Parts: sequence; structure tokens; C-alpha cells
Amino acid sequence: MADTEDPRLRLDPDSIVRSEVVSINAPASVVWEILTDLPRYGEWNPFCVAAESTLEMGAPVNMTLKSYIEKDVTFPNCEFVCAFEPEKLLSWALPHDDAWPYPARRDQIIETTGPESCTYLSTDAFLGDNGIHVMRFAGPWVKIAFDETALALKARAEAFHNERKNKA
Repeated sequence: MADTEDPRLRLDPDSIVRSEVVSINAPASVVWEILTDLPRYGEWNPFCVAAESTLEMGAPVNMTLKSYIEKDVTFPNCEFVCAFEPEKLLSWALPHDDAWPYPARRDQIIETTGPESCTYLSTDAFLGDNGIHVMRFAGPWVKIAFDETALALKARAEAFHNERKNKA
């Protein structure tokens, strides 16, 4: 997850937000297809309403996120792809910067549970000495955002999968 050699990226287990683990009645390949189709995020994702990236390692992921503090407000966010394992893991991170010393890493984890089923979990690790402070401030609303996203992803994947099966 984080480089524990660098104290600016130290991981404190108390500074990790975890979504609910959702069981999805669709193959991991369908969930992966939805997660990597960034231009369509606005169609289903209640938290990340827009996203743009090549998803290559190190590439920026430019996002528009919904505020869970101020109604009808969105804000820009840019992180960088740090892990990409098809049908298993999609991750991006906010590196430490002296001007913004709040590094973090988001992992979206897909685990195959059968030929037509999988689970999904999203985590956000707030890293370094400021991680616990970010957790106290943002953790509660990030948890809500991630749970809503997980449930929306489940609904989108199951509908998409059922639509494909019915066309076959």
C-alpha cells in the first residue's frame, strides 16, 4: 500500500476508510469494464461524477467529486494511477507535496467469487503524520461516498450483465 520507508507516507491502520464489501451478481470482467470506463462515471457514480485519464501507470486521474459537506457543490481532484491489475485492482494516489502534505491512496478491489459473481471493496488510506487528522475530518463523509459508490457500481454491473445475457 504505502512506502513505510518514507515517514511522509507512513500507514496508520486507524486512517483507512473502507467501503462496505458488496457482492455483485456479475463477472469481475463486467465490474472492471465499468470501473475503467471513466467517461461514463457521471451516468452511475454518485461521488466521482466525472473522470478523465489514460489509466496508464503514473498517469493523472482528473476527477470531479461531489461534496458531502456542501449541498450541490463539486470540486476538482487529481491523483495518479499507482496500481492497475485487470479485473482485480485499480488504484490512484495523491503524493506527498510540501504545499499539500496530505498524501492518500485509493484502492478499488475486485475479487472473483464465481464465474458470474464477484465482490467489490474500496479503501482510502490517509497517509503520513497528517493522515489521522484527515481521517477525523474527511473519514465519515468519505465512508458514505464510498458506500454509495459501491452500491451504485453493484446496480450498474448487475443491470449491464443482465442486459447482455438477455441479448444473447
